[in-house]
Amino acid sequence: MSLVGRTLVLGWMTTILVVHMSVAKHSRWALRTKPWVLWDLNGEEMEAVHNFVMSIKELELQPSTLLTLAKNSVFLIEMLMPKKYEVLAFLDKGAVLPLREARVLIYFGAQEYPNVTEYAVGPVEQPMYMRKLNRKGGQQLSWASRPMSKVESALLFHTLKTATKPLQEFFFDTTGFTLQDCNGGCLTFTNVGPRAMTFGKRHSWFLLQRIINDYFLQPTGLEILLDHGSTDVRDWRVEQVWYNGKFYNSPEELAQKYADGEVDIVVLKDPLPKTTEQFPQFSTYKPYAEFLMPISKDGPRVVQLYPEFPMPISKGGPRVVQPDPKFPIPISKGGPQVAQPYREFPMPISKGGPRVVQPDPKFPIPISKGGSRVAPPHTKFPMPISKGGSQVVQPKAKFPMPISKGGPQMAQPHVPHYRLKHNTVLYGDWNFFFKLHSSYGLQLFNVHFRGERIAYEVGVQEVMALYRGHTAAGRKTKYMDVGWGLGGITHQLTPGIDCPHEATFLDAIHYYDSDGPVLSRRALCIFEMPLRQYFNSNFRSSFSSYAKLSGPMLVLRTASTIHNHDYIWDFIFHSNGMMEGKMYATGYVHATFYSSEGLLYHSRLHTHLLGNVHSHLAHYRIDLDVAGTKNRFQTLKMRLENIMDPWSQQVKPILDKTQYSWERQAAFHFWQTLPKYLLFSNTGKSVSGLSHSYRLHVPSMTEQVLPPGWQTSPAFTWPRYQLAVTKYQESERFHSSLYNQNHHWAYPMVFENFIHNNENIEDEDLVAWVTVGLSHNHHSEIVPSVATPGNSAGFSLQPFDFYNSFRRYTASMTHAQCVC
Repeated sequence: MSLVGRTLVLGWMTTILVVHMSVAKHSRWALRTKPWVLWDLNGEEMEAVHNFVMSIKELELQPSTLLTLAKNSVFLIEMLMPKKYEVLAFLDKGAVLPLREARVLIYFGAQEYPNVTEYAVGPVEQPMYMRKLNRKGGQQLSWASRPMSKVESALLFHTLKTATKPLQEFFFDTTGFTLQDCNGGCLTFTNVGPRAMTFGKRHSWFLLQRIINDYFLQPTGLEILLDHGSTDVRDWRVEQVWYNGKFYNSPEELAQKYADGEVDIVVLKDPLPKTTEQFPQFSTYKPYAEFLMPISKDGPRVVQLYPEFPMPISKGGPRVVQPDPKFPIPISKGGPQVAQPYREFPMPISKGGPRVVQPDPKFPIPISKGGSRVAPPHTKFPMPISKGGSQVVQPKAKFPMPISKGGPQMAQPHVPHYRLKHNTVLYGDWNFFFKLHSSYGLQLFNVHFRGERIAYEVGVQEVMALYRGHTAAGRKTKYMDVGWGLGGITHQLTPGIDCPHEATFLDAIHYYDSDGPVLSRRALCIFEMPLRQYFNSNFRSSFSSYAKLSGPMLVLRTASTIHNHDYIWDFIFHSNGMMEGKMYATGYVHATFYSSEGLLYHSRLHTHLLGNVHSHLAHYRIDLDVAGTKNRFQTLKMRLENIMDPWSQQVKPILDKTQYSWERQAAFHFWQTLPKYLLFSNTGKSVSGLSHSYRLHVPSMTEQVLPPGWQTSPAFTWPRYQLAVTKYQESERFHSSLYNQNHHWAYPMVFENFIHNNENIEDEDLVAWVTVGLSHNHHSEIVPSVATPGNSAGFSLQPFDFYNSFRRYTASMTHAQCVC
């Protein structure tokens, strides 16, 4: 064992014993900190962990911003979740508080054999020890498997700029743009993954593009393969060049053949309009409105609309502004609009901003010419129906409210029904924790409904974007997006576009590829969706409206941006006990250069532009604890049966019930038809004699894109299954990691092994692994960006004989006459 290893082990063994004795002795402290067990790290804790590891001289750590790869540096600090049984023992039985530890990822590039190593550091409040985290089987992570850092990206661009100097004239003649002294007509590169298709290599393809509006829609036809596996930049080499369907050994060879007239070139048209009257360039994206956020002295603040549960603020953490009736929030032109909970202080409406419905009958909302017609909420003004169709009678108004250009806005209650304290959400009968994991994105923990735990953990394990193509880079592009850090690449959500204006916006803190905590503004939002009414006819010319029968729903949302495409992640909670998980795949089109051969894999979007056909797959891990950790998995499948009546013969549907005892039985391949009813049941019985159950519903699915035998890489085994149910194992909490993208052939965790050990799943702690997805076949209408509606996939969890009695709703009844 090395000197560093011996020092860390001795220090860890000593301090861990002291910490455990301290926690056991001060049980009152443990009880007071009960919510902390599932909280994420705050800025102070990240700084404390950073300072502790930097103080260990044996590690020889340097700043991550130092412009070299031959250094030891910290890449990631995030929460290391304690073992499940420790958390449940603490939450349910009052056991000792599990130690809160941080996961620290260090790049050791200054050693003879560079490597990537993970450590646990704790306790995060005041770090005292550091221990190495061993991977299953003792496998070491290779240096080539590491995620790309900002420093490596900067060095890559400099290397490519230097290597392509011989192509300066070629660039200018074919594109009108250059890399050297471009003065506004600049070229750029986009790299794709994976880095290599063989173990230990780090080779990347780079697509050359023009920087105009959205450069993803401006490929030049030139692609370069670069070997950048060494820690010494001087050893990096261009291995291949691809241009317009042909390969070249080097930039020099392409430049020489171009000078000799042996290259079949394509001269791109001038992308800039000659006059302002001309139609804008095809890749231009013009937003409908500007959303300017007013910035105070110390930066943007988060509006919290519910004053009873303010969010405690730690040093460097998110800041919350409480609405004060003495200081109404000013609205800038076109900026976000905030609902005021006090009737004495109406919200001023800026030009082009959203319109807020006032509940006072003295000030009805008039409709401007050409705008939508809204029925006034007053029973004295019924809606007569004219011959030409339904018309709305509007009373005279003293204070007309014009309709904004952006269209109608979603109305929300002035006082939200949800309560938020740190990362705990209380919403009706729902109670859950959430965290924005730097590696895996948005995760839910300890999800309760009506006092019963439904799931211990729900979140994304991996998401893939699989491209097809004719170009050199297009053939290789397979994004394993956790490898880019799904949570660490979240960006600011825009009020009125990404979330309603009245949503509560939350900041997030990450330590990812930096030298300290970084605050991501408005990384998450939480809001209510409106009520959906149910109308019941009494068949006597009238009806009743049970407005609260279905109830509102709560949405927790964030978004991840990886290169050109965006993922929007939603968790939706309904008042009747149903929960949904949704993934929306949107963003700019990832385009490649046109060739006739490429039409087999693409759609032609413009003169020299092809839109790559591709699929998005998301793999969710759902640790179900339906009213306890002892569950069983059953399915109900419909079949038709001939039934003879005394007077006729009929075909009627029959439900067949199947119970699964082993993991291999509960693994459903893509070629199988997934049963409609997937039930996870507790052994306890309801008053009706049925098991307490939740139904897993998977309504959306893409085609099989990775059939068995297609590729030998263990990284691509999970997309073969629509659903797999396994017994909970602490060693099987993750099958993916930050190293997925570049570690295909030496994969540390293989999902297939979770199934092949074939454990018993009757009355056990069960985990459902769900694969959902969608395919994109691009067409001209989606340029430059893919529409969000219709591009979603997900799952839902629904109560199924879960209650001990019928669900009782507090229905608000209203009566009206039916015009028949």
